Amino acid sequence: MQFGIFTVGDVTPDPISGRTPTEHERIKAMVTIALKAEEVGLDVFATGEHHNPPFVPSSPTTMLGYVAARTERIILSTSTTLITTNDPVKIAEDYAMLQHLADGRVDLMLGRGNTGPVYPWFGQDITQGIPLAVENYALLRRLWREDVVDWEGRFRTPLQGFTSTPRPLDGVPPFVWHGSIRSPEIAEQAAYYGDGFFHNNIFWPQEHTKKMVDLYRQRYAHYGHGTPEQAVVGLGGQVFMRHDSQAAVREFRPYFDDAPVYGHGPSLEEFTEQTPLTVGSPQQVIERTLGFREVVGDYQRQLFLMDHAGLPLKTVLEQLDLLGEEVVPVLRKEFAVGRPADVPAAPTHADRVARATGEQR
Repeated sequence: MQFGIFTVGDVTPDPISGRTPTEHERIKAMVTIALKAEEVGLDVFATGEHHNPPFVPSSPTTMLGYVAARTERIILSTSTTLITTNDPVKIAEDYAMLQHLADGRVDLMLGRGNTGPVYPWFGQDITQGIPLAVENYALLRRLWREDVVDWEGRFRTPLQGFTSTPRPLDGVPPFVWHGSIRSPEIAEQAAYYGDGFFHNNIFWPQEHTKKMVDLYRQRYAHYGHGTPEQAVVGLGGQVFMRHDSQAAVREFRPYFDDAPVYGHGPSLEEFTEQTPLTVGSPQQVIERTLGFREVVGDYQRQLFLMDHAGLPLKTVLEQLDLLGEEVVPVLRKEFAVGRPADVPAAPTHADRVARATGEQR
C-alpha cells in the first residue's frame, strides 16, 4: 500500500491566534509539508486544484514541479484535477511535462471538484458536468496514447493531425485515479477504463463509501480487467493526533468548529462518529484506519488530510512526525497481513513501464 497526505490549500484564520496567513505563507507552508512528507517516509503528496478563495492551489503542476526538484522519492499527485473545466489538451501537455521533470513520480486524480461557479469561470455549463468528464477524459487518453489524433466532440474545437508534446515518459502515461464522493457515473468511468477509483471519504458514512467502492469493483470485473478484488482503490481520511487522546480533542475542537468545509455544522463528536474523521491517539488512528479494510476490502492508497482549517504549520509538522514514525509503519505491517497475493500493489511508474514492456514482447 501507499500512504500519504493531501492538501486542499485553504487559507483559514487560526481560531486560537486570530491570525490569517498570507497566500505567500500558505503556499510556502504547503511546500514545507510536502518535503516533510518525504522526510518522514510517506509515499505520496497530493494537492487539490481550486480557483476561488479561500484556497490557493490554482496551479498544481507549478507546485508539484517545484516539489519534484526538491525531492527524490515521493510520488507527486493531485487530489483533484478538474477534468470538466480544464482543456484535456492542456492536461495532457502539463502532466506529461511534469512526469518528465519528476522522473515518473507523478499520477493524477481526475474529478469535477465541489465549487459550482468554477464552470462559468472557465466557459462551461455545470449541468453538463458528467458529459464533460466523460468526453474530456476520453480525449485525454487518446492524446497520451496516440501520436497523432483526429478528434471531434461536443465541448471543444476539433483536432486534426494533433500531437501532444512532450510524449509521456517511457511511452507510459501517468496513472489516473477518478475521484468522486457521490457520482456513480465516475465510478463507472474508472471501471470502464481499468483505472483507479479514489473515494475521499472524509464527509460521508462508511456505508456510502462501501456502496461506491463495491459498484466500482463490480463494474471493473464486468469490463474484464480482473476480479473485483483486483480493482485499484484509494481512500481519503482526516486525522488529528496527540498521545493523550483527550488533549487531541481539546486542541482540535476550535479548528473543527471554524473549518471552511464542515464547520458550524454537526459537533466534533457527531462528525467523528458518522465519518472517518479520527481525533485521538496514534493507536486510535491505527485501529480506525485498519477498519477501512473491513468496509472496502484490500486497497492500494490511503491519503490523510493534515493541514486543514487553519492549523499552524508547526502543528502540522508535528502531526506528520506522528504519522510517519508511529502510525504508518504499523499500518504497513498490519495491512500486509492476510493480503491475497493476487491483489495488485499500488501503481508506480516503474512497475507500469515493466508491465508495458512485457506486454509488447
